Amino acid sequence: MEFQPLNIYNTLSRQKERFEPLNPPFVGLYVCGPTVYSDVHLGNCRTFISFDLIYRYLLHLGYKVRYVRNITDAGHLEGDRDEGDDKFAKKARLEQLEPMEIVQRYTLGFHDVMRAFNTLPPSIEPTATGHIIEQIEMIKQIISNGYAYEVNGTVYFDVEKYSKEFNYGQLTNRLLEDMIANTRELGGQDEKKGRLDFALWINAKPEHIMRWPSPWGVGFPGWHIECSAMSTKYLGATFDIHGGGMDLAATHHTNEIAQSQACSNVQPCRFWMHTNMLTVNGTRMSKSAGNGFLPGELFTGNHPLLEKGYSPMAVRFFMMQTHYRSTLDFSNEALQAAEKGYQRLMSAVKKLNSVKASDVTSVSLSSIRKNAYDAMNDDFNSPVMVAQLFELVRIINSANDGKEKMTKEDIAEAKSIIQHFVFDIAGLMDDTVSSGDQSVR
Repeated sequence: MEFQPLNIYNTLSRQKERFEPLNPPFVGLYVCGPTVYSDVHLGNCRTFISFDLIYRYLLHLGYKVRYVRNITDAGHLEGDRDEGDDKFAKKARLEQLEPMEIVQRYTLGFHDVMRAFNTLPPSIEPTATGHIIEQIEMIKQIISNGYAYEVNGTVYFDVEKYSKEFNYGQLTNRLLEDMIANTRELGGQDEKKGRLDFALWINAKPEHIMRWPSPWGVGFPGWHIECSAMSTKYLGATFDIHGGGMDLAATHHTNEIAQSQACSNVQPCRFWMHTNMLTVNGTRMSKSAGNGFLPGELFTGNHPLLEKGYSPMAVRFFMMQTHYRSTLDFSNEALQAAEKGYQRLMSAVKKLNSVKASDVTSVSLSSIRKNAYDAMNDDFNSPVMVAQLFELVRIINSANDGKEKMTKEDIAEAKSIIQHFVFDIAGLMDDTVSSGDQSVR
């Protein structure tokens, strides 16, 4: 099968590269999923909606995609360097619940939000707690290969030893010396050989609720090892695409690469893709700044920063208007403009059914389809693709007003473009009609 040339920006090489899967037509895609100790936030949603677009487009091109997106439900400490409280245990203590009750509640909530945004479910959604054995086996192999060591029941990854053979800072183009200089002293640091060393397995204190037996004593996995173990299990030692938010690149994904190379001596992934951050009125969205809001608050408008609520499809369309590698800024003005644009697009979809076919044409649609494909093949450039759809909207509105003429073939082509790019690829639905009627007649 002949595939269209697709170019993807690779964080690892810091340039766009021609995408050619390891085993066409099969594509292995892994995306870091949510840590389910609280409601999913909009920054996560932006990442998952972006990769839903990518997943949908790969499927549209004819690839057979295995999309793996994990659920982190154990072992995630407050800090990236293995210090602080376990987030699940902390939440469980506050609410007097079992940790798995916390996990269940927020996993279901996450799925509800993803359905509202019309994202396709991944092929596999593995959990950290469901893969403790795989994580332990991987840690054992890393130790056997000489890249990890055990101290008092905790296993640390030896970054300095790894760095003698591999480039630890390759993903973010940082020098090891600079990374060490920027590392602050932490509790438990005296156990580690090096300041950048991180925990693969953590010795459980008596009060720690989630704990498992291991060759090093009762404990729980470090945060980073789960993704390496699960991506290897379901996609192989080397696979095609690994995605996540840009905030994961410096620590989580850097450590994933190190673990996987230390285990199997190969690069785990060929293309690393990262979505950019969210801002609100030009300021980074965060709980501490008081400018963060949850998807539910965005839908209802029940938040001091919001003038009104917005439908999930209007929000999805808003996100599509910014490239996934660019900062996405939330403001009431931007959301309202996107809502109007989304409604204009859906209005044109409906009008197309009432356009009277003419014997002659005054329009040309061939460039719209070509330009839309060119945009998506250029690192999934959704804003340019959306601009092409609005050129089609202009033509449909003009034909409906009698200012342009469309033949039966023109109308069929317009419906095909809408079906492919609006519904199949962009993943939009008309939220004014029933969910079972999402196609162009």
